[in-house]
Amino acid sequence: MDFNEMLNYTEIKPFGDLAIIAMKGCEEVASKIDYYLKDWRKDQNVNGETYLLEAACPRFGSGEGKGVIYETVRGKDVYIISDVFNYGVTFKMYGMNVPMSPDDHYQDLKRIIAAINGKARRMTVIMPMLYSGRQHKRATRESLDCAIALQELTSMGVENIISFDIHDPRVQNAIPLHGFEDFHPHYQMIKSFVRTEPDVKIDRNHMMIISPDEGGMSRCMYYSSVMELSLGMFYKRRDYTVIVNGKNPVVSHEFLGENIEGKDVIVVDDMIASGDSMIDVAKKLKERNAKNVYVFSSFGLFTEGLEKFDKAYEEGLIKKVFTTNLIYRKPELKNKEWHTEVDMSKYIAHIVDTLNYDRSLSELLDPVQKIKNILQQ
Repeated sequence: MDFNEMLNYTEIKPFGDLAIIAMKGCEEVASKIDYYLKDWRKDQNVNGETYLLEAACPRFGSGEGKGVIYETVRGKDVYIISDVFNYGVTFKMYGMNVPMSPDDHYQDLKRIIAAINGKARRMTVIMPMLYSGRQHKRATRESLDCAIALQELTSMGVENIISFDIHDPRVQNAIPLHGFEDFHPHYQMIKSFVRTEPDVKIDRNHMMIISPDEGGMSRCMYYSSVMELSLGMFYKRRDYTVIVNGKNPVVSHEFLGENIEGKDVIVVDDMIASGDSMIDVAKKLKERNAKNVYVFSSFGLFTEGLEKFDKAYEEGLIKKVFTTNLIYRKPELKNKEWHTEVDMSKYIAHIVDTLNYDRSLSELLDPVQKIKNILQQ
């Protein structure tokens, strides 16, 4: 075997031909991922052909649906991107325009997996915000929707599930023999923050990390450690005698931590739902004479509209809210002065590229050195 033959022999080859399926509502982020992959693989992809496969889930007039794939998937390494929280997608049912619920999106995902029909070499589902991730534990006689969904997907042949900032990572115990990765936008958040607010001083004397509740402490401890900042926490005092919108309402937020007077604070949480808790936390911080309140949240749901945050911004309670493009965003959110969008498409492209070549994800899972470098700069 000569030297050139040896090079070809040892060359790392992909697990299978790469194919990406964008579920309805994920076309924008999928096209960005496709762009990066084509750019990185110019040598292998001489003609610049797309990695996106054409697929659809058409609906009958009754609302029933089916999954259709218009290209071959045989022997391919398939990555299916699904945003189950995209209520901006609608379908016709009995002549009415109906917004798709998480359940509708999840059913469509299963339809596409069924249409693949076991012909792909490997299937990976990229679900940025995990379906029913908040229904992760049983407090009384109630369903465990997230665990059931994970088991359903793996029983249909899905080998890996990729998600971000999972509400409770312990749900992966439901599928212990399959790949399950929980990524976090730590680096992208800090990078966007430093670029957007170049004049802030990131040190213990001028800034703190705040957790809005006890459940988010591990998330905030990471930011506190890599940014070398002090850490504070609120705990939620709830009224356990009543249930409102499926949960016990918060009576008040109590603060635990050192003096924050005159300091900038970063409040870190996995999601903004109605926004009531986040604004209440910001109000409490301002009462303690915090200088500026910044919010890092992977998922900006804003289930009760944006007006609350408009008002909070006008009153000076919140300086800036950073959310990712991992899920659907209200179109008007892009024009808000108080909002900055953190683009995660390049990061997802790195994940897909790494998995397709069967390489380790360790560096992507924990980018401590990259964060240190950007803070030093």
